[in-house]
Amino acid sequence: MFIFFISFIISTAIIFVTLYNSLIQKKNQVENAFSTVDVILQKRSDLIPRLVTLAQMYMQFEQKILTEISKLRSRASSKDLSDNSRVTTEDQISRILIKIIIVFEAYPELKTNEHFIKLQYSLNEVEEQLSAARRFYNSAVTEYNNAVEMFPTNIIASWMKYKLKLQFQANTQARNNVNIEI
Repeated sequence: MFIFFISFIISTAIIFVTLYNSLIQKKNQVENAFSTVDVILQKRSDLIPRLVTLAQMYMQFEQKILTEISKLRSRASSKDLSDNSRVTTEDQISRILIKIIIVFEAYPELKTNEHFIKLQYSLNEVEEQLSAARRFYNSAVTEYNNAVEMFPTNIIASWMKYKLKLQFQANTQARNNVNIEI
């Protein structure tokens, strides 16, 4: 009987440690994926001022878009922003960048400008990297959220005060055709 009791305690401890470590691993995977996205977002953020400066040389009446993207970029750089708020802000920046690129098409002299072509190429490359990093992040978040919600890890996650994480998602505006009217 004593051996059975000791075996039960040891088995329970091993299961608990395994589940606990699994949750820690999933949380760290999400943080790693978010860091990867963050690095690419910083690359994009570094491109935005150059894009805005170049655009200001050609565009006078689209100041509203340029001001809005500058404000969003500042908000995204804030250290006080939660991860979930950051995800939302970065999604807004993505939508505005698409709109800016489409508006640029209306300026033939800008489309042929060598600096603009390089910036546009760099921005497209960063957006592709960002898309891949977001898929990786969303995959890590799905695994993490599943662990936080599913039995028996949900008990340990609750004890550890783990909360569900938001994924990067296309909103209804991004799913529709892009409206280039300003």
